[in-house]
Amino acid sequence: MLKLVTLALTTFLVALAYGASPDTWWPVNGGVDNIRYSPLVQVNKTNVTQLQVAWTYDSHDAFKGSEMQSNPIVVDGVLYATTPTLKVVAIDAATGRELWKFDPAGAAGSGARFRHRGVTVHGDRVFVTYRNWLYALGTKDGKPIKTFGKDGRIDLREGLGRPADKLTVTASTPGVVFEDLLIIGSTVPETLPSAPGDIRAFEVATGKLRWSFHTIPHPGETGYETWPDGAWQIAGGANAWAGVVVDPRLAMVFAATGSSSFDFYGENRKGDNLFADCVLALDARTGKRVWHFQGLRHDVWDLDFPAAPNLVTVTRAGRKVDAVAQVTKTGFVFVLDRKTGAPLFPIEERAVPASRIEGEALARTEPVPVKPPPFARSGPTEAMLTRRTPQAHAAVLEQFRTLRHGLFTPPSLEGTIIFPGVDGGAEWGGAAFDPDSALLYVNANEMPWIVRLIPNNDTSLYNSKCAACHKENRTGSAAAPTLIDIGQRKTREQLADVIRHGTGRMPGYPDLGAKNINDLVEFLVSGKDRGSDPNLLKEPTYVKYRSDGETLWRDPDGYPPLTPPWGTLNAIDLNAGTIRWKIPFGEYPELAAKGMRNTGSDNYGGPVVTASGLLFIGATNFDRKFHAYDKLTGRLLWETTLPAAGNATPAVYSLNGREYIVIVCGGGKNGAPSGSSIVAFALPPSRGL
Repeated sequence: MLKLVTLALTTFLVALAYGASPDTWWPVNGGVDNIRYSPLVQVNKTNVTQLQVAWTYDSHDAFKGSEMQSNPIVVDGVLYATTPTLKVVAIDAATGRELWKFDPAGAAGSGARFRHRGVTVHGDRVFVTYRNWLYALGTKDGKPIKTFGKDGRIDLREGLGRPADKLTVTASTPGVVFEDLLIIGSTVPETLPSAPGDIRAFEVATGKLRWSFHTIPHPGETGYETWPDGAWQIAGGANAWAGVVVDPRLAMVFAATGSSSFDFYGENRKGDNLFADCVLALDARTGKRVWHFQGLRHDVWDLDFPAAPNLVTVTRAGRKVDAVAQVTKTGFVFVLDRKTGAPLFPIEERAVPASRIEGEALARTEPVPVKPPPFARSGPTEAMLTRRTPQAHAAVLEQFRTLRHGLFTPPSLEGTIIFPGVDGGAEWGGAAFDPDSALLYVNANEMPWIVRLIPNNDTSLYNSKCAACHKENRTGSAAAPTLIDIGQRKTREQLADVIRHGTGRMPGYPDLGAKNINDLVEFLVSGKDRGSDPNLLKEPTYVKYRSDGETLWRDPDGYPPLTPPWGTLNAIDLNAGTIRWKIPFGEYPELAAKGMRNTGSDNYGGPVVTASGLLFIGATNFDRKFHAYDKLTGRLLWETTLPAAGNATPAVYSLNGREYIVIVCGGGKNGAPSGSSIVAFALPPSRGL
């Protein structure tokens, strides 16, 4: 008992230093430092096997393909989260009883597909985004606060220097509060036309825009020379879609940005494209750049930084150094001095193969950290190809020999394997950091994708706007569903609404105009193409090539085409720059039943680490497990099966002396069943401390 009390006091002080509260889970991911760390110790290695379901809440709005990625926020005994149809719910965090619900969409959003990671709670208000709207809701009743913006909301399309009605802008990750400012990134289309990815600060009280950082530099700004002249008026992307974090002591905000649009072909954006694929450090009060580090120049692989940075403290030459750790889709970890951006481990410049595509010009080298070693494989090579069955190996080998491959090998006409893939390496779930051991925990996907470029020489509205994801024959891809017989599943009005506003990963196309949208709907429903428009070739955002739809590469039976592990969980020592432990993460239940265990699998959602020695994580896509590991060894201590995959980051909090671990269970990734429940676990009430 004394040992646990002493540990609790010590970790309470650590928690305060890291911006976390010992009892609540606030802000998103448990603290402004984004390290996903809890100082609570009631649930520990000796009693974690006694965890049981304390309560379950179900919003009952799941549908096929829907997802639920929210990291719950817990403040003053109330849990706030978003549901598959982007309703905001406030729940009694001790019982799971719903207190209120806010529906920004009404019936219009009942079948819309959203990827959304939660809300920001500050004082008396809850901030949440829905499509292009940022709402401020009252914590007590969930109603819009009329004094914020116009009737409780502001339009995120405004203030970007372009006509608002021509843009698609939203935010899938909640913002952070610094002093009286809500600082937030955005989600914008990865195709063209696209909106710029400005990072912005709005006044918490009024919604007024205080400052904006141009991630696509304007004339006279740092980085303007890394784009073609005038790119700031038409280029898009370079957006902090994975969120931002803040260091209140330094008054600095940190962001990780994505690639520029169009993802896979960059003729219209020749140059290194600052500030795409960057870790950015800004003055939190003014938005002025303090420093930046670009991890990928002229990205044509969609290898944008997938998660917000972690603000960590490491030991160098016997002294503590505040740092920024950035995980990547390539499996790299960049560790940078927090004040200056200087790398804390050596970084090499490695040569990149030249593109064979007309008009494309890649950077000659890309930065690769010497330490820590990559936590995911790259390539691939023939030796990595699946041996699951002789037939699967033969089929995959035949396909492999027709494709280009290798890290930083550019997209091609014959097809290029991107591995780790566009959903490979680290993903939006990000990493957790243990301040006691300086271990960074990150789960990784080892999923190869195939990207093939084709000439963009037709003028069909469908081929120009839709085929890159849904394919020319409308059969769909891993990135987008089939559109065959879509007219039997959605009305013309519903189709027009999706085209205009977007849904899930699909951007909206408000710039098409009513006539073109109606023509496109007619083509989807009847197959009659009335949408040809030769003027499309004259648009400034027109490019010569597009992808035929990114394809998640699988063997003929639907499994990854490589040897396992297909997913891993990793502990990386940021003091030494080494991998402390690595384990396969996830299983396919049907393969496990045949004796093929510990293969790893697709996994989405991040980990949480506790002072009591535990690492909690759901994430695994097909076995639907929720796990507790020994944080120092990776030994599995406890697991249970969730109603649907927990593709989200858990939250840890305490109420009335009882510790809870809670996770949302939305599933829906890569064909997995969808769900709409939130499950909280705790020790039996009689156990206590």
